[in-house]
Amino acid sequence: MKLPAQIPNFTLPALFTRFGQRLPQLPPTLALITVLNLALGRLLPREPLSPLLGKRLAIRVSDAGLTLRFAYNERGFHPSFDATAADLTITARTRDYLALLTREEDADTLFFNRRLQMQGETELGLLVKNTLDTIELPHIELNPLAPMQSLQQLRRMLGGAPGAGA
Repeated sequence: MKLPAQIPNFTLPALFTRFGQRLPQLPPTLALITVLNLALGRLLPREPLSPLLGKRLAIRVSDAGLTLRFAYNERGFHPSFDATAADLTITARTRDYLALLTREEDADTLFFNRRLQMQGETELGLLVKNTLDTIELPHIELNPLAPMQSLQQLRRMLGGAPGAGA
């Protein structure tokens, strides 16, 4: 049974925001820049990113209490430990970032519905948006039943072995 990839409309509870704000922001920042650096030259062309050289960027996940600060130079993306305001800050909820990632919604729709905000240099915001629009991402399907289907497949493989049933 295959369900359409439809992300439910949700906002993480305020507890997540308070907890996330107290956590170190470096680990999720390192995860993000690792993915970005792996995509450089493959999915993410370097040439259009030249205006980002030396710029400080921030991705805020408002309902998770996360602010991921990073910068871009000739070698790629790296964490930013600079306390000054970012040149561009992009803010959205977890659900809206997932909708962008899965191409369920585009940045323009989220922006005009005020679910995605950009603060700072407008030109950088347009550059990021246009670059993301040109990237050919592999199809990502979020299936909420996937863990259950995996369990059912495991049970079939075990074929009635002791302890296999639930």
